Amino acid sequence: MDSSGKIGIFDSGIGGVTVLSELVTLLPTSSFVYFADTANCPYGPKSKEEIIQLSDKITRFLISKGAKIVVVACNTATASAIDYLRESFTIPFVGMEPAIKPAALATTTKSVGVLATAGTFKGRLYRETSQKYAANINVNYQIGKGLVELVEQQKSKSPEAKKLLEKYIKPMLAENIDYLVLGCTHYPFFIPLLEELLPKNVKIIDPAPAVAKQAQKMAQKTILMNDSDELFIDFYSSGDITILQQIVNEKGLFKTKILRNISFTENILLK
Repeated sequence: MDSSGKIGIFDSGIGGVTVLSELVTLLPTSSFVYFADTANCPYGPKSKEEIIQLSDKITRFLISKGAKIVVVACNTATASAIDYLRESFTIPFVGMEPAIKPAALATTTKSVGVLATAGTFKGRLYRETSQKYAANINVNYQIGKGLVELVEQQKSKSPEAKKLLEKYIKPMLAENIDYLVLGCTHYPFFIPLLEELLPKNVKIIDPAPAVAKQAQKMAQKTILMNDSDELFIDFYSSGDITILQQIVNEKGLFKTKILRNISFTENILLK
């Protein structure tokens, strides 16, 4: 058990903040280091090999900053790189779990929707979970092309976002879905719009809380919780950090009773 370790988190951009905010609530006496690979966002269209290379570099960077656990808060990076990371490093990793399982187990209409990136749908974890739990379920898949970019541009509540979401969920509603699975950490930013667009009987599944709970269990086994008031959240980005800083400051995502020191560093060169 390490008394000084931090929890590292990374995503292709600001999406992983949805997981980080859950973690801060669950682990109020821990310090965190977050990396947003803004310069290479989005990951969805990239090849598996390229995502593995980026994930390797980011993990090494997080370890250099004191991370003893790494949360891969990106569905696409989890799908492409989590096996490689676990084989290549000795520290524990937590990835984004395919949330198709709870939807398939809970549906009463036997029809669910999944909104995700192309890379997520191709991942081993997603395929295995779908085959195991959703073999007899009508699963309506939709690649959310363009959605990550809208979040990164702070347009998650824009008319453009609403129009795109309507396009994606209309075929799902025609199939009588009663659950919509969000398969990208960026997509919870669209929940206010989705709640307007979806009928009341359609429930939204955000995987971030479940992933945060898994990371909490791992952290409690690996890192000795800090009783000091000197707790940190260090944010790093491979590009412009302005949007990430605005999300954190304007929304007050990390206001806790414990004093936190929050820093922002941009244009980090991954070597």
